[in-house]
Amino acid sequence: MTNRAIRIVPATLAIGALIAAPLSAFAATQPSLAQAAVAQASVAQPTAVRGSLVSAVEVAKLTAADLDAAALDAGFVDAPKSRYDVTVHRLIYRTIDPNGRPTTASGIVVLPDGRRGALTVAEYLHGTTATKAYAASVDSDSTDRLITALFAGTGLAAVAPDYLGLGLGPGKHPYIDTDTETSASIDLLLAARTFTARHGVALKRDVLVTGFSQGGRATLGVGRALTRGEAGPFRLGEIRGVAGPYDLLDVELPAVFTGQVAPKVATMYLAYFTTAWDRTVGLYNHPREAFRAPYAKTVESLVDGTHTNEEIAQGLPNSPADLFTPTFYNKLEHPTGRFHQALHEADQICHNWTTRAPIHFYTGTKDTDVVPANATSCATSLRTRKATVTVHSMGDVNHFGTAMTAYPQIVRAWTP
Repeated sequence: MTNRAIRIVPATLAIGALIAAPLSAFAATQPSLAQAAVAQASVAQPTAVRGSLVSAVEVAKLTAADLDAAALDAGFVDAPKSRYDVTVHRLIYRTIDPNGRPTTASGIVVLPDGRRGALTVAEYLHGTTATKAYAASVDSDSTDRLITALFAGTGLAAVAPDYLGLGLGPGKHPYIDTDTETSASIDLLLAARTFTARHGVALKRDVLVTGFSQGGRATLGVGRALTRGEAGPFRLGEIRGVAGPYDLLDVELPAVFTGQVAPKVATMYLAYFTTAWDRTVGLYNHPREAFRAPYAKTVESLVDGTHTNEEIAQGLPNSPADLFTPTFYNKLEHPTGRFHQALHEADQICHNWTTRAPIHFYTGTKDTDVVPANATSCATSLRTRKATVTVHSMGDVNHFGTAMTAYPQIVRAWTP
C-alpha cells in the first residue's frame, strides 16, 4: 500500500429507483471495475431481502508486517503494531436507495487470520469520496481500506461500506443522505454475518462504530439504528466519530460564509452537496438557477463518480461566490422552506435519540474543512438526553491530521 492520504477527502458539508448504473461513462475510465460490477450485479436475484449477500470475493491478503509498514507510510501517528495477518473480502449485498427501492452496494469485510472464537465487529465509515474507483472495496491503495484492515489486525472483524453509488454500487452517490448511509451500513453488517458464518466465524452482538469526516457524522445515524434494534441481532457497543460535520444548519454551513472553512474546500463540497441534494431534496429546477456560467453546464457531470478529486478541483472556481448565482448563494447562506426543514431533519442525529453506549468525538484545532464546533454543539445536545459524550482534541492539526492522530488511539482503545 502506498501513501494515499489525498484520497481521504474531507466532508466539508454533509448534506444527503432501483437506480441504473451509468456504466457506459464509468467504463470509459475504469473498464475493469465496470466489468466487475456487471458480473457481480448479474447474479440471479431470487430475493430482495435487505442485507442478503449477493457475492463475495477475496481481494487482498496482508501480513501484520504489511499493515505496520502501510500505517507508517500513510502517516498515522504512533500506530500500534498489528497482531494478525488479515484477509480482505469484497461483498456485494442488497440494500435500498433513497426512495426505499431495492438496489445493491459494495463494501469490505476484513478478518484476522487464525483468530479463534467469536469476534467483535468494528465498522468503519469513510469520509467524502466523489470517485467510484477510490472506494475501499476496489482501490488497493485506499487509506479507508487500510484503516479497516488495522482494526482486523488487532483481532476484530472489521467491515466498511462504500455507501450507495460508490465502489461497485450502481448510480450516483446520494452524498450524505443520513437514511441511506445508515441502511447501507447496517445492511452490510447483516451480509457480513451471513458471510462469516459460512466461514465458521461467529460475530458478537456489540458493534464498535467509527468514521471520519462524512463518516464521522454517519456514525450517529448508524448508532441510532443499532440502538433502536434496526440491525437484526446487532446492537451498539461504542461510537468514535472523527472530525464529523454533525451540526450542518447552525455550525458547518455558517462556517462556510464566515471564512472558517477554506474557500476552495467549501467550493468543492458545496458543489457535491447541492447536486446530490437536488436529487434527494430538490434544490433547483435547472442547474443554471444554482450555478454561474460556465459551471451550470459541467458541475453535475463533474461529480458523477467518474472523475478524480484533482479533476473536480480543476473544474471548479476557488470560492463559492464564483460558483453559485447570487440568489442561490443567498439560499445556502440563509436556508428557508423545504431546504431549511431538510437540514433540520438531518441534524436530528444529535437530538432525537440517546444511548448508554459511550460516544467519543475527535477534533483538530486547525481543521478548516469541518470546524471543531460541530463536535461541541452535538455533544451538548446529546448530553441533554443523558448520553455520555467525550470530546477529544488532537491539538494543532488539520482535518487529515485529526484522522492521522486519532485512529492509532482508536485502534489501541479497541484492541481485544
